[in-house]
Amino acid sequence: MTKLFAAAAVAATLFVPSNAPDAAELKRMAARFAPTQLRVDISHLSAGDRRALRTLVEAAEVIDQIYLDQKWSGNRAKWAELQRDRTELGQARRHYFWINKGPWSELDAQQAFLPDVPERKLPGANFYPEDVTKAEVERWIESLPDSLQRQAKGFYTVVRRGSDGAFRPVPYSEAYRPALDRLAGLLRDAARATDNPSLRRFLTLRADAFRSNDYYASEVAWMELDSPLDVTIGPYETYTDELLGYKASFEAYVHVRDEAESKKLAFLQGRLQEIENNLPIDPKYRNPKLGGLAPIVVVNEVIAAGDGNEGVQTAAYNLPNDERVVAAKGSKRTMMKNVQEAKFAKTLLPLSRIVLRNEDQPQVTFDHFFTHIVAHEVAHGLGPQQITVSGRRTGVRAELKDLHSPIEEAKADVTGLFMLQYLMDRGLLAQSLGTGPAGERKLYTTYLASAFRTLRFGVKAAHARGMALQFNYFVEKGAYTAHPEGTFSVNVGRMKRAVRDLASELLTVEADGDYARAGGLLAKYSVISPSMQAALHRLAPVPTDIEPIFATAAEVRK
Repeated sequence: MTKLFAAAAVAATLFVPSNAPDAAELKRMAARFAPTQLRVDISHLSAGDRRALRTLVEAAEVIDQIYLDQKWSGNRAKWAELQRDRTELGQARRHYFWINKGPWSELDAQQAFLPDVPERKLPGANFYPEDVTKAEVERWIESLPDSLQRQAKGFYTVVRRGSDGAFRPVPYSEAYRPALDRLAGLLRDAARATDNPSLRRFLTLRADAFRSNDYYASEVAWMELDSPLDVTIGPYETYTDELLGYKASFEAYVHVRDEAESKKLAFLQGRLQEIENNLPIDPKYRNPKLGGLAPIVVVNEVIAAGDGNEGVQTAAYNLPNDERVVAAKGSKRTMMKNVQEAKFAKTLLPLSRIVLRNEDQPQVTFDHFFTHIVAHEVAHGLGPQQITVSGRRTGVRAELKDLHSPIEEAKADVTGLFMLQYLMDRGLLAQSLGTGPAGERKLYTTYLASAFRTLRFGVKAAHARGMALQFNYFVEKGAYTAHPEGTFSVNVGRMKRAVRDLASELLTVEADGDYARAGGLLAKYSVISPSMQAALHRLAPVPTDIEPIFATAAEVRK
């Protein structure tokens, strides 16, 4: 198919200009993100780390530009056009575009809010030709020899048409060469500035990876990073690829570690194998030996960029996604405490006063909110990773394809709840979460309120789609009850049983690589019910998320 045909196919779905929101409507849409200054104490950093921090903030800005290219081929031109428009409407459009890193509103099912762009975000973003279908790409991949199949499915290639019209995989190192060359130079500058050996090693190996397209060594170095400056930079998450869920988006997080808080959570590291050994699945699916490293790091965010600063803000992440690294070294959970505190204060507490009964509202606490986020990230590394399907060694992600993200997010949520209940039953979380019925009520009531915070993002997003699956399952099992006045409450006894049953179901789906069963669960449960929609409508005055203002990053860049 020629480029001319592809352009025509896209043009046929352009957003009609007369329907585009005006300045007032765009300001209302943007107000769903509460502007929040993020400041971080950097006074204890060495002189070398402060110099490195300045360079890393500059590197994050390059990541933003690469991600614009990944999300849509027209993004850079549209952004340049908006920067030239000095009208009130132009300013409103520019502001909301930057929140979403594109012309589609994440909170409105990825609908366009600018004229002359595709009506909705393209499922394949700019990782595949814009006119392509999922079936076409899958047929092409299946026709390739094994070595080329791995490239075509790999995190670090885009799919392009050659001059003959045939598909071909193009490595990121080629597709984004000018930006990656600049990025590699900045990381080498930061590596020279820091006096921390592990940070220097990671930054150097990651700069090498941008040119070689081989990220394995730098992922291992990232797992071994032990530095006051905690840096995650490169292609990681695959949420933007909604066609097949294969392609990694560029993102950057530059943090300062909170060593005191990290030590409080270190006890979980020694319990992961015990949790794995007691997961509610057939023992044959349990991992008898988790990777050697499974650190949990609490940080305060200085800056986020690219896929890391798009729409709803990341509060925690579990990386790497490379199953080879996870099998060898485990995975690392990074918790952004200042981001989580902001979300709790600006969104969760206000909405809990609307969706919960008066007597339940005092049960919502930051400690329970924060600890479940920790458990969620830990749970990503539990359960099946490398699996066998029809005699083939493969990975969960490869088998579940576009359904992997919502299923995996739901699995991490409920397995995280299962983990916390397991530890509470043994009195191991008494200091942070309490014990017995009182502690359980706070945990599950806080989680219920937090569900609405996630559902507000729209069921197109992976996290919200996974949350809708859980919410409706819990309603079906009698764990959640909707009341006539529009509030909800938890039946703790039924909730504990439902959590165990749903964790078992999701973990087994992943262990079997069962695409059809995953699709059935999502089709049945990932919907917005009338009672849920009524509650979401009442939450309209409450900000949906935060819009971070990176105050410390701006200061170090001066």
